Amino acid sequence: MARIRDDFPFIVKHPDIAYFDNAATTLKPKCVIDAVTDYYENLSSNIHRGDYETSLITSQKYESARQKTAQFINTEAKNIVFTSGASESLNLVAYGYGKTCLKAGDVVLLNESEHASNTLPWYSLAQDIGIKVEFIKLDSNGRITETALRNAMHDDVKVVSIAHISNVLGYINDIKHIGQIVHEFGAVLCVDGAQSIGHMPVDVNELDVDFYAFSAHKMLGPTGVGVLYGKPELLKVMNPIAHGGGSNVRFNACGEVVLKEAPAKFEAGTPNIEGVIGFGAALDYLNDLGMANIHEIVDPLHKKVIDGLLEMEHVKVYNPESDSAIVSFSVDGIFAQDVAAYLNKEKVYVRSGEHCAKMLNGVLHAEKSIRLSLYFYNTEAEIQQFLEAMRTITLEKCIDLYI
Repeated sequence: MARIRDDFPFIVKHPDIAYFDNAATTLKPKCVIDAVTDYYENLSSNIHRGDYETSLITSQKYESARQKTAQFINTEAKNIVFTSGASESLNLVAYGYGKTCLKAGDVVLLNESEHASNTLPWYSLAQDIGIKVEFIKLDSNGRITETALRNAMHDDVKVVSIAHISNVLGYINDIKHIGQIVHEFGAVLCVDGAQSIGHMPVDVNELDVDFYAFSAHKMLGPTGVGVLYGKPELLKVMNPIAHGGGSNVRFNACGEVVLKEAPAKFEAGTPNIEGVIGFGAALDYLNDLGMANIHEIVDPLHKKVIDGLLEMEHVKVYNPESDSAIVSFSVDGIFAQDVAAYLNKEKVYVRSGEHCAKMLNGVLHAEKSIRLSLYFYNTEAEIQQFLEAMRTITLEKCIDLYI
Protein backbone atom coordinates (compact mmCIF):
# COMPACT_ATOMS: atom_id res chain seq x y z
CA MET A 1 0.00 0.00 0.00
CA ALA A 2 2.87 2.40 0.81
CA ARG A 3 4.24 1.90 -2.71
CA ILE A 4 0.84 2.64 -4.23
CA ARG A 5 0.44 5.83 -2.19
CA ASP A 6 3.87 7.00 -3.30
CA ASP A 7 2.56 6.98 -6.88
CA PHE A 8 0.18 9.87 -6.10
CA PRO A 9 1.76 13.34 -5.74
CA PHE A 10 -1.30 14.71 -3.91
CA ILE A 11 -0.88 12.09 -1.18
CA VAL A 12 2.86 12.62 -0.97
CA LYS A 13 2.41 16.38 -0.62
CA HIS A 14 -0.61 16.15 1.73
CA PRO A 15 -0.05 13.05 3.90
CA ASP A 16 -2.35 14.44 6.62
CA ILE A 17 -5.41 14.65 4.36
CA ALA A 18 -7.84 11.74 4.12
CA TYR A 19 -9.33 12.11 0.64
CA PHE A 20 -12.75 10.44 0.50
CA ASP A 21 -14.40 12.17 -2.46
CA ASN A 22 -13.41 9.59 -5.05
CA ALA A 23 -16.92 9.26 -6.49
CA ALA A 24 -16.57 12.89 -7.60
CA THR A 25 -13.03 12.55 -8.95
CA THR A 26 -10.04 10.37 -8.17
CA LEU A 27 -6.49 11.43 -7.48
CA LYS A 28 -4.01 11.17 -10.35
CA PRO A 29 -0.85 9.01 -10.32
CA LYS A 30 2.40 10.59 -11.45
CA CYS A 31 2.47 8.56 -14.65
CA VAL A 32 -0.73 10.31 -15.78
CA ILE A 33 0.61 13.74 -14.87
CA ASP A 34 3.87 12.94 -16.66
CA ALA A 35 2.01 11.85 -19.81
CA VAL A 36 0.12 15.15 -19.92
CA THR A 37 3.29 17.15 -19.27
CA ASP A 38 5.22 15.18 -21.90
CA TYR A 39 2.65 16.12 -24.52
CA TYR A 40 3.03 19.83 -23.81
CA GLU A 41 6.81 19.77 -23.46
CA ASN A 42 7.76 17.42 -26.29
CA LEU A 43 4.87 17.19 -28.78
CA SER A 44 2.34 20.03 -28.51
CA SER A 45 0.82 19.23 -31.90
CA ASN A 46 -2.65 18.59 -33.26
CA ILE A 47 -3.78 15.15 -34.37
CA HIS A 48 -4.85 13.62 -37.69
CA ARG A 49 -3.91 16.70 -39.71
CA GLY A 50 -0.16 17.22 -39.68
CA ASP A 51 2.41 15.43 -41.83
CA TYR A 52 5.31 16.29 -39.57
CA GLU A 53 6.90 14.10 -36.91
CA THR A 54 5.40 15.42 -33.69
CA SER A 55 1.89 15.44 -35.15
CA LEU A 56 2.27 11.86 -36.34
CA ILE A 57 3.55 10.78 -32.91
CA THR A 58 0.71 12.63 -31.18
CA SER A 59 -1.87 10.98 -33.45
CA GLN A 60 -0.39 7.57 -32.66
CA LYS A 61 -0.55 8.20 -28.92
CA TYR A 62 -4.13 9.46 -29.18
CA GLU A 63 -5.34 6.47 -31.16
CA SER A 64 -3.34 4.14 -28.91
CA ALA A 65 -5.42 5.46 -25.99
CA ARG A 66 -8.57 4.65 -27.96
CA GLN A 67 -7.31 1.11 -28.53
CA LYS A 68 -6.48 0.74 -24.82
CA THR A 69 -9.98 1.95 -23.93
CA ALA A 70 -11.53 -0.58 -26.28
CA GLN A 71 -9.47 -3.41 -24.82
CA PHE A 72 -10.34 -2.28 -21.29
CA ILE A 73 -14.05 -2.93 -21.92
CA ASN A 74 -13.61 -5.71 -24.52
CA THR A 75 -14.70 -4.05 -27.74
CA GLU A 76 -13.20 -2.61 -30.91
CA ALA A 77 -11.66 0.85 -31.23
CA LYS A 78 -14.23 1.89 -33.84
CA ASN A 79 -16.91 1.65 -31.13
CA ILE A 80 -15.16 4.13 -28.81
CA VAL A 81 -16.11 7.82 -29.05
CA PHE A 82 -14.10 10.30 -27.00
CA THR A 83 -16.13 13.07 -25.36
CA SER A 84 -15.57 15.63 -22.60
CA GLY A 85 -17.02 13.32 -19.93
CA ALA A 86 -19.89 11.00 -19.07
CA SER A 87 -22.27 13.97 -19.16
CA GLU A 88 -21.49 14.71 -22.79
CA SER A 89 -21.60 10.99 -23.60
CA LEU A 90 -25.12 10.72 -22.18
CA ASN A 91 -26.18 13.88 -23.98
CA LEU A 92 -24.83 12.35 -27.18
CA VAL A 93 -27.06 9.32 -26.66
CA ALA A 94 -30.09 11.50 -26.00
CA TYR A 95 -29.58 13.87 -28.91
CA GLY A 96 -27.49 11.78 -31.30
CA TYR A 97 -29.58 8.64 -30.99
CA GLY A 98 -32.79 9.80 -29.32
CA LYS A 99 -33.48 12.80 -31.54
CA THR A 100 -32.69 10.73 -34.64
CA CYS A 101 -34.45 7.49 -33.80
CA LEU A 102 -37.29 8.34 -31.38
CA LYS A 103 -40.60 10.05 -32.07
CA ALA A 104 -43.34 11.74 -30.09
CA GLY A 105 -44.99 9.32 -27.67
CA ASP A 106 -41.98 7.01 -27.40
CA VAL A 107 -40.96 6.37 -23.78
CA VAL A 108 -37.54 6.61 -22.14
CA LEU A 109 -37.41 4.76 -18.84
CA LEU A 110 -35.31 6.09 -15.95
CA ASN A 111 -35.41 5.82 -12.15
CA GLU A 112 -35.32 8.39 -9.39
CA SER A 113 -31.76 7.62 -8.29
CA GLU A 114 -30.26 8.72 -11.60
CA HIS A 115 -27.67 11.47 -11.85
CA ALA A 116 -28.74 14.74 -13.46
CA SER A 117 -26.59 13.92 -16.49
CA ASN A 118 -28.74 10.85 -17.15
CA THR A 119 -32.03 12.66 -16.52
CA LEU A 120 -31.93 16.23 -17.82
CA PRO A 121 -30.96 15.38 -21.43
CA TRP A 122 -34.06 13.18 -21.70
CA TYR A 123 -36.23 15.90 -20.14
CA SER A 124 -34.88 18.31 -22.74
CA LEU A 125 -35.58 15.84 -25.54
CA ALA A 126 -39.14 15.43 -24.23
CA GLN A 127 -39.65 19.18 -24.66
CA ASP A 128 -38.06 19.15 -28.10
CA ILE A 129 -39.76 16.20 -29.80
CA GLY A 130 -42.47 15.00 -27.42
CA ILE A 131 -41.04 11.77 -26.06
CA LYS A 132 -42.22 10.72 -22.60
CA VAL A 133 -40.03 10.05 -19.56
CA GLU A 134 -41.25 7.40 -17.12
CA PHE A 135 -39.68 5.89 -14.02
CA ILE A 136 -38.96 2.44 -12.65
CA LYS A 137 -40.29 2.34 -9.08
CA LEU A 138 -37.50 1.85 -6.55
CA ASP A 139 -37.97 -0.34 -3.48
CA SER A 140 -37.76 1.08 0.05
CA ASN A 141 -33.96 0.82 -0.01
CA GLY A 142 -33.61 2.54 -3.36
CA ARG A 143 -32.91 -0.60 -5.43
CA ILE A 144 -34.32 -1.66 -8.79
CA THR A 145 -36.02 -5.05 -8.60
CA GLU A 146 -36.83 -7.32 -11.53
CA THR A 147 -40.53 -7.06 -10.70
CA ALA A 148 -40.43 -3.26 -10.76
CA LEU A 149 -38.53 -3.24 -14.06
CA ARG A 150 -40.96 -5.65 -15.71
CA ASN A 151 -43.91 -3.65 -14.40
CA ALA A 152 -42.44 -0.50 -15.93
CA MET A 153 -41.70 -2.03 -19.34
CA HIS A 154 -44.27 -1.84 -22.15
CA ASP A 155 -44.32 -1.62 -25.92
CA ASP A 156 -43.80 2.16 -26.02
CA VAL A 157 -40.53 1.97 -24.04
CA LYS A 158 -37.75 2.45 -26.58
CA VAL A 159 -34.81 3.34 -24.30
CA VAL A 160 -33.93 2.35 -20.73
CA SER A 161 -31.14 4.50 -19.30
CA ILE A 162 -29.73 3.63 -15.86
CA ALA A 163 -26.53 3.80 -13.82
CA HIS A 164 -24.40 0.70 -13.36
CA ILE A 165 -23.72 1.91 -9.80
CA SER A 166 -25.76 4.59 -8.03
CA ASN A 167 -23.57 7.59 -7.21
CA VAL A 168 -25.43 8.13 -3.91
CA LEU A 169 -26.41 4.67 -2.66
CA GLY A 170 -23.63 2.59 -4.19
CA TYR A 171 -25.93 -0.22 -5.33
CA ILE A 172 -24.74 -2.27 -8.30
CA ASN A 173 -27.45 -2.91 -10.85
CA ASP A 174 -27.39 -6.31 -12.55
CA ILE A 175 -26.88 -4.84 -15.99
CA LYS A 176 -26.67 -8.15 -17.81
CA HIS A 177 -30.03 -9.32 -16.46
CA ILE A 178 -31.60 -5.90 -16.93
CA GLY A 179 -30.38 -5.88 -20.51
CA GLN A 180 -32.03 -9.22 -21.20
CA ILE A 181 -35.37 -7.86 -20.02
CA VAL A 182 -34.97 -4.58 -21.92
CA HIS A 183 -34.10 -6.41 -25.13
CA GLU A 184 -37.13 -8.70 -24.74
CA PHE A 185 -39.19 -5.58 -25.40
CA GLY A 186 -36.98 -4.48 -28.31
CA ALA A 187 -35.72 -1.44 -26.40
CA VAL A 188 -32.19 -0.02 -26.19
CA LEU A 189 -30.18 -0.09 -22.95
CA CYS A 190 -27.97 2.90 -22.13
CA VAL A 191 -25.75 2.58 -19.05
CA ASP A 192 -24.11 5.36 -17.05
CA GLY A 193 -20.89 3.66 -16.00
CA ALA A 194 -19.24 6.65 -14.32
CA GLN A 195 -19.17 5.00 -10.86
CA SER A 196 -18.45 1.43 -11.98
CA ILE A 197 -15.78 1.48 -14.66
CA GLY A 198 -12.87 2.31 -12.34
CA HIS A 199 -13.92 -0.14 -9.63
CA MET A 200 -14.81 -3.40 -11.35
CA PRO A 201 -14.10 -5.26 -14.59
CA VAL A 202 -16.53 -4.20 -17.32
CA ASP A 203 -17.09 -6.28 -20.47
CA VAL A 204 -19.62 -4.58 -22.73
CA ASN A 205 -20.00 -7.71 -24.87
CA GLU A 206 -20.81 -9.91 -21.88
CA LEU A 207 -23.20 -7.30 -20.49
CA ASP A 208 -24.72 -6.82 -23.97
CA VAL A 209 -25.29 -3.10 -23.43
CA ASP A 210 -26.18 -0.85 -26.35
CA PHE A 211 -24.44 2.25 -24.94
CA TYR A 212 -21.99 2.62 -22.05
CA ALA A 213 -20.84 6.07 -20.88
CA PHE A 214 -18.05 6.99 -18.47
CA SER A 215 -15.48 9.63 -17.46
CA ALA A 216 -11.69 9.38 -17.30
CA HIS A 217 -11.35 11.52 -14.19
CA LYS A 218 -13.20 9.01 -12.00
CA MET A 219 -10.63 6.34 -12.88
CA LEU A 220 -7.28 8.14 -12.37
CA GLY A 221 -7.39 10.03 -15.68
CA PRO A 222 -7.49 13.76 -16.42
CA THR A 223 -10.65 15.84 -16.28
CA GLY A 224 -12.34 16.80 -19.53
CA VAL A 225 -12.21 13.32 -21.10
CA GLY A 226 -15.09 10.90 -21.44
CA VAL A 227 -16.04 7.84 -23.42
CA LEU A 228 -19.17 6.66 -25.14
CA TYR A 229 -19.22 3.03 -26.23
CA GLY A 230 -21.94 2.21 -28.70
CA LYS A 231 -22.84 -0.84 -30.71
CA PRO A 232 -21.68 -0.18 -34.29
CA GLU A 233 -25.15 -0.43 -35.82
CA LEU A 234 -26.39 2.26 -33.39
CA LEU A 235 -23.41 4.57 -33.92
CA LYS A 236 -24.06 4.26 -37.65
CA VAL A 237 -27.61 5.62 -37.46
CA MET A 238 -26.81 8.33 -34.90
CA ASN A 239 -26.16 11.94 -35.84
CA PRO A 240 -23.45 14.05 -34.17
CA ILE A 241 -24.47 16.90 -31.90
CA ALA A 242 -21.43 18.99 -32.87
CA HIS A 243 -20.05 19.66 -36.34
CA GLY A 244 -16.70 20.90 -37.55
CA GLY A 245 -13.26 19.98 -38.76
CA GLY A 246 -12.28 16.34 -38.81
CA SER A 247 -15.82 14.93 -38.71
CA ASN A 248 -16.65 15.10 -42.41
CA VAL A 249 -15.39 13.67 -45.69
CA ARG A 250 -16.49 16.69 -47.73
CA PHE A 251 -19.06 19.48 -47.99
CA ASN A 252 -19.92 22.02 -50.66
CA ALA A 253 -21.65 25.34 -51.27
CA CYS A 254 -24.94 23.56 -51.98
CA GLY A 255 -25.07 22.43 -48.35
CA GLU A 256 -24.28 18.82 -49.11
CA VAL A 257 -22.30 17.16 -46.31
CA VAL A 258 -20.80 13.69 -46.18
CA LEU A 259 -19.80 12.64 -42.66
CA LYS A 260 -17.06 10.22 -41.77
CA GLU A 261 -17.83 6.91 -40.12
CA ALA A 262 -17.89 6.58 -36.33
CA PRO A 263 -16.09 7.50 -34.18
CA ALA A 264 -14.68 10.38 -36.27
CA LYS A 265 -18.10 11.85 -37.13
CA PHE A 266 -18.73 12.49 -33.42
CA GLU A 267 -15.34 14.11 -32.69
CA ALA A 268 -15.45 17.45 -34.49
CA GLY A 269 -12.72 20.00 -33.82
CA THR A 270 -9.57 19.74 -31.75
CA PRO A 271 -10.13 17.33 -28.86
CA ASN A 272 -8.62 17.21 -25.39
CA ILE A 273 -5.45 15.63 -26.79
CA GLU A 274 -3.32 15.72 -23.66
CA GLY A 275 -6.25 14.45 -21.61
CA VAL A 276 -6.80 11.43 -23.84
CA ILE A 277 -3.08 10.62 -23.80
CA GLY A 278 -3.11 10.95 -20.01
CA PHE A 279 -6.13 8.66 -19.90
CA GLY A 280 -4.12 6.06 -21.78
CA ALA A 281 -1.54 6.21 -19.00
CA ALA A 282 -4.32 5.82 -16.40
CA LEU A 283 -5.54 2.67 -18.14
CA ASP A 284 -2.01 1.28 -18.11
CA TYR A 285 -1.84 1.92 -14.37
CA LEU A 286 -5.19 0.22 -13.70
CA ASN A 287 -4.24 -2.75 -15.85
CA ASP A 288 -0.98 -3.13 -13.95
CA LEU A 289 -2.84 -2.95 -10.64
CA GLY A 290 -5.49 -5.40 -11.86
CA MET A 291 -9.15 -4.43 -11.84
CA ALA A 292 -10.10 -7.58 -9.96
CA ASN A 293 -7.83 -6.52 -7.09
CA ILE A 294 -9.51 -3.18 -6.41
CA HIS A 295 -12.54 -4.68 -4.68
CA GLU A 296 -10.28 -6.83 -2.46
CA ILE A 297 -8.40 -3.72 -1.37
CA VAL A 298 -11.41 -1.46 -0.86
CA ASP A 299 -13.99 -3.87 0.58
CA PRO A 300 -12.38 -4.19 4.07
CA LEU A 301 -12.08 -0.40 4.28
CA HIS A 302 -15.71 -0.01 3.29
CA LYS A 303 -16.76 -2.47 6.00
CA LYS A 304 -14.78 -0.54 8.64
CA VAL A 305 -16.53 2.70 7.68
CA ILE A 306 -20.00 1.13 7.82
CA ASP A 307 -19.36 -0.74 11.08
CA GLY A 308 -17.88 2.37 12.68
CA LEU A 309 -20.75 4.64 11.70
CA LEU A 310 -23.42 2.13 12.71
CA GLU A 311 -22.03 2.20 16.25
CA MET A 312 -22.77 5.94 16.51
CA GLU A 313 -26.27 6.81 17.70
CA HIS A 314 -26.06 10.35 16.29
CA VAL A 315 -25.37 9.10 12.74
CA LYS A 316 -27.86 7.72 10.22
CA VAL A 317 -26.43 5.57 7.41
CA TYR A 318 -28.72 5.47 4.38
CA ASN A 319 -27.08 2.57 2.56
CA PRO A 320 -25.54 0.13 5.09
CA GLU A 321 -25.95 -2.67 2.50
CA SER A 322 -24.16 -0.76 -0.27
CA ASP A 323 -22.50 -3.00 -2.87
CA SER A 324 -19.65 -0.58 -3.54
CA ALA A 325 -17.48 1.78 -1.54
CA ILE A 326 -19.98 4.66 -1.41
CA VAL A 327 -21.42 5.54 2.00
CA SER A 328 -24.20 8.12 2.39
CA PHE A 329 -25.10 9.34 5.88
CA SER A 330 -26.28 12.25 7.99
CA VAL A 331 -25.72 13.53 11.52
CA ASP A 332 -28.68 14.25 13.77
CA GLY A 333 -29.33 17.97 14.10
CA ILE A 334 -26.44 19.12 11.90
CA PHE A 335 -26.78 20.38 8.33
CA ALA A 336 -24.87 18.25 5.81
CA GLN A 337 -22.62 21.07 4.62
CA ASP A 338 -21.71 21.89 8.23
CA VAL A 339 -20.68 18.28 8.79
CA ALA A 340 -18.47 18.45 5.71
CA ALA A 341 -16.98 21.76 6.90
CA TYR A 342 -16.16 20.23 10.29
CA LEU A 343 -14.56 17.21 8.65
CA ASN A 344 -12.55 19.55 6.47
CA LYS A 345 -11.12 21.11 9.64
CA GLU A 346 -10.13 17.60 10.69
CA LYS A 347 -8.41 17.08 7.29
CA VAL A 348 -11.08 14.69 6.04
CA TYR A 349 -12.50 15.45 2.59
CA VAL A 350 -16.05 14.26 1.79
CA ARG A 351 -18.93 15.48 -0.36
CA SER A 352 -22.20 16.95 0.95
CA GLY A 353 -25.45 17.94 -0.72
CA GLU A 354 -27.80 16.21 -3.14
CA HIS A 355 -25.01 14.71 -5.29
CA CYS A 356 -26.79 15.63 -8.55
CA ALA A 357 -29.52 13.07 -7.75
CA LYS A 358 -32.20 15.44 -6.53
CA MET A 359 -35.15 13.10 -7.00
CA LEU A 360 -33.68 10.60 -4.54
CA ASN A 361 -34.81 12.69 -1.57
CA GLY A 362 -38.06 10.77 -1.44
CA VAL A 363 -36.18 7.53 -0.93
CA LEU A 364 -33.65 8.89 1.57
CA HIS A 365 -36.31 10.99 3.33
CA ALA A 366 -33.63 13.64 3.60
CA GLU A 367 -32.94 16.72 1.51
CA LYS A 368 -29.16 16.39 1.69
CA SER A 369 -26.57 13.89 2.87
CA ILE A 370 -22.85 13.43 3.32
CA ARG A 371 -21.15 11.03 0.93
CA LEU A 372 -17.87 9.24 1.63
CA SER A 373 -16.35 7.31 -1.26
CA LEU A 374 -13.22 5.16 -1.19
CA TYR A 375 -10.54 4.06 -3.61
CA PHE A 376 -7.62 1.65 -3.48
CA TYR A 377 -5.11 4.23 -2.17
CA ASN A 378 -7.13 4.91 1.00
CA THR A 379 -5.95 3.32 4.27
CA GLU A 380 -7.19 2.04 7.63
CA ALA A 381 -5.43 4.96 9.32
CA GLU A 382 -7.52 7.38 7.26
CA ILE A 383 -10.68 5.50 8.22
CA GLN A 384 -9.77 5.88 11.88
CA GLN A 385 -9.08 9.58 11.32
CA PHE A 386 -12.58 9.95 9.87
CA LEU A 387 -14.33 7.87 12.54
CA GLU A 388 -12.64 9.77 15.37
CA ALA A 389 -13.82 13.06 13.87
CA MET A 390 -17.35 11.66 13.59
CA ARG A 391 -17.33 10.50 17.22
CA THR A 392 -16.45 13.98 18.44
CA ILE A 393 -18.61 16.13 16.15
CA THR A 394 -21.20 18.35 17.83
CA LEU A 395 -23.44 21.17 16.66
CA GLU A 396 -21.50 23.58 18.88
CA LYS A 397 -18.20 22.66 17.25
CA CYS A 398 -19.74 23.22 13.82
CA ILE A 399 -21.09 26.62 14.87
CA ASP A 400 -17.63 27.58 16.12
CA LEU A 401 -16.31 27.18 12.59
CA TYR A 402 -18.20 30.31 11.55
CA ILE A 403 -17.43 32.50 14.56
